[in-house]
Amino acid sequence: MKIRISILLVVAALSLVSCNEVLDRPSPTVTEDETYWTSAEKLEVYANGFYDRYFIGYGTGWSTSGAPLLSFTFSDDVVDLGTQSNFTRSVPSSSIWSYSYVRKAQIMVERIDERMKDILSSSEYSHWMGIARLFRGLEYARLCNTWGDVPYYDHVLATNEKDELYKDRMPRKEVMDYVWDDFSFAIQNIGTSAGAFKINRYVAAAMVSRWALMEGSWQKYYYKDNDQAAKFFSLAKTASDIVISSGRYDIVENFRTLFGSFDLSSSKDVILYRKYDAAQGITHCVASYCNPKESRMNGPTLDLIKSFICVDGNDWQTSTVEDAKDFTLSALIKTRDPRFEATFYGKPVSAAKSSYLFAVKFIPRSALAFLATEGGTAESQWTSVNNLNGYPVFRYAEVLLNWIEAKAELETLGEGTVTQEDIDMSINKIRSRPLEEEAVKAGVTKTAPMSLSALPNDPERDDDVPQLLWEIRRERRMEFAFEYSRYEDLRRWHKLEYMDTDANEDLLYGTWVNFGQEDSTALSSGNVDKLRVVDMNGNEIVYDGKNGSKMRGFYFPIQTVGRLQYLNLPNVNPYLSPIGTNNIEEYKNKGYTLTQTEGWPIRSN
Repeated sequence: MKIRISILLVVAALSLVSCNEVLDRPSPTVTEDETYWTSAEKLEVYANGFYDRYFIGYGTGWSTSGAPLLSFTFSDDVVDLGTQSNFTRSVPSSSIWSYSYVRKAQIMVERIDERMKDILSSSEYSHWMGIARLFRGLEYARLCNTWGDVPYYDHVLATNEKDELYKDRMPRKEVMDYVWDDFSFAIQNIGTSAGAFKINRYVAAAMVSRWALMEGSWQKYYYKDNDQAAKFFSLAKTASDIVISSGRYDIVENFRTLFGSFDLSSSKDVILYRKYDAAQGITHCVASYCNPKESRMNGPTLDLIKSFICVDGNDWQTSTVEDAKDFTLSALIKTRDPRFEATFYGKPVSAAKSSYLFAVKFIPRSALAFLATEGGTAESQWTSVNNLNGYPVFRYAEVLLNWIEAKAELETLGEGTVTQEDIDMSINKIRSRPLEEEAVKAGVTKTAPMSLSALPNDPERDDDVPQLLWEIRRERRMEFAFEYSRYEDLRRWHKLEYMDTDANEDLLYGTWVNFGQEDSTALSSGNVDKLRVVDMNGNEIVYDGKNGSKMRGFYFPIQTVGRLQYLNLPNVNPYLSPIGTNNIEEYKNKGYTLTQTEGWPIRSN
């Protein structure tokens, strides 16, 4: 059963700063609380209030927080025109968690347990308790992912529980043990047929596979706790197995259709889908930002471009494919994995201000047909906030990649082995997805299957990452470009050094351009001393008004500047967020201690 998400009734929940304000505030439904919990239908309405938090899709209207392309512009995949976005380098005056959704989930848990045992059937009780505990686990997992150690509450707090309201943080490991319990309960008890447009066991398992894989990686690479890592990697594998073994899902859609379709609610590729409907006023704007006639101030880095494997399955340095080292877009389309052609526009365009390469992943091909006509304009449904294509919130491909990564990680910990059969049913199944006719006409071919006995040996591979894990991580990067995962992947792998622009100048460069042939209009007097490229040897070439024939290389805008140092600085931990000084002082003034986040000072630098 697929999930269609529409605008749902949301029970108000406020994101407040003060711990007192967040945890001391009574439920927004307190006036109805005594009479509300009377049926499964009431639980369904209450649960709807979580959907927009966890299943954002493309967002709605101009609201794009958490939406692909527009929200996830801070990683080694994206270069900005101007100075690159910086990590937090000092403790702010005010910054602390919100527990509003923890409280909301805890209310649901307690009301089901205390007031509804005689109202719900046994299966209804298990299902709705599973839903409630899934939400509670998700919210604590999010808090730990941001802050590390956080307070944990196993009941709805009363206003007079001051010691509880102001208690200090619990170690992350202990909090996440509770999350493990919630996740495990959820995937065992949520129903498999929960009705149309609702969370079922497979949606829950897909979510758990994501968050358990994330926590396993944090425990292995950041906290160096292999036992805890294995516990969560095993949960990620178990959750993924639930989805895989159901037989409900497969890889049958071509890549571009996954993001440009109006309705994939019946597709086997999609576990959860958000559908848009103009008649109901439910539209979005993300596709409008995939129109190459519109200016974008950020775009793909050369580092991302280079990460796409060649069609023989090897990195570009070691590939034997003809023209593997040719970085013109026409050559990349023919020599690289099909996801490259499906993700980017096939010609360099000046509207991509930072890189000259435009991401078109989240708009249908048909919507860009107007570009073939001189002076053509986009249909109104692909402009402004009129977009109607739906978003696959959870894809089967993600579950397969979560599964194979969890298995590969467990193998490094001495628990099980990865077989060629495992690779065939995950990575190779994804690589064999159908190609669109337009892609084939452009020269796109499928990437060769991965073979465990002949894994690529990328010269750029980190010494501490085995070849299999390196290639699994590359698959994720190609598959999820501009979606939710890249920055979170770098954090959980403890690899934020990949974003160091001093160490890797490819983070500041865009695609290969030949201004004399592809955009001669750029060779104007107004661009003298303003237009710059870098050749294959790293030499910068700036347009002087006379060297137009030499303006060939990777685009490198004069305005582009690297980010400030953030690694190996005293009292700076880029992996976890600091608590604000005012928040720590508030606790102190009330006679309590709030510990600062690991790696940060109590006061600002």
